[in-house]
Amino acid sequence: MDLKLGGKVALITGPAKGMGAAVSQAFAAEGCRTVLLGRDLLAIEPVAAAIRAAGGETLVQSCDVTDEAACEAAVAAAQARFGGAIDILVNVAGGTGPIGKTGAATSSAEFRDIVDVNMTGCFNMIRAVAPVMTAQRSGKIVNVGGTFGMRGRAGRVAYSASKWGLRGLTKSFALELGAANINVNCVAPGMVDGPRFREKVCRNMARELGISEEEAARRHAEDYALKRVSTDADVANACLFLASDMSRQITGVDLPVDGGWAAL
Repeated sequence: MDLKLGGKVALITGPAKGMGAAVSQAFAAEGCRTVLLGRDLLAIEPVAAAIRAAGGETLVQSCDVTDEAACEAAVAAAQARFGGAIDILVNVAGGTGPIGKTGAATSSAEFRDIVDVNMTGCFNMIRAVAPVMTAQRSGKIVNVGGTFGMRGRAGRVAYSASKWGLRGLTKSFALELGAANINVNCVAPGMVDGPRFREKVCRNMARELGISEEEAARRHAEDYALKRVSTDADVANACLFLASDMSRQITGVDLPVDGGWAAL
């Protein structure tokens, strides 16, 4: 299916690895002109090089999403490079926060840090693109949340709170920006197979239960209706759908990409 994204300008935060890299390459493969935003430009460059090698147009731009002025400067740089329009924003940048700590054991600094990245960072980027999209009367904003922001999770209080907050942010902006023909939605991945899942989640579980890391991954998959863990490509495909006009009448929704975990 042709998603008709060719020539669109897509800003993507957190593009250096994992979901962010997959999302960046997926949008480039659909013909988008991508703007890759992050703090570590050296880490982003291999993704940009792969896009260019495949014939895509991309701009790598320094941006700390927790810095309001940096977000505004990044949007201005994208406009200067690609002719003014900003068609798509995908907020992937985020962190995990403390893992395995109760809320009582989590420091206020740890809590603030993850909320700042996962929620305030999206707020800053949406505020930066909203005037451009409003003026052109079109735009697609996709926030990447998480299913711990739909069911909660013991030992992940800070992360869960940040993702719950992102859902409210998504719905409020959807209501405010809808009259300007701007869709705002949230993709909520469950566990996503990759280094973070294997080296942190599975390794911690294996250590605690005295099992192998492979067995830990299998047990996680058993929690899901589809009996499999999501991949980066699964998340990227959901973002593509919500950024296309195939989803023109969808706004303010949370779309779990989790094999059925949040629904169970």
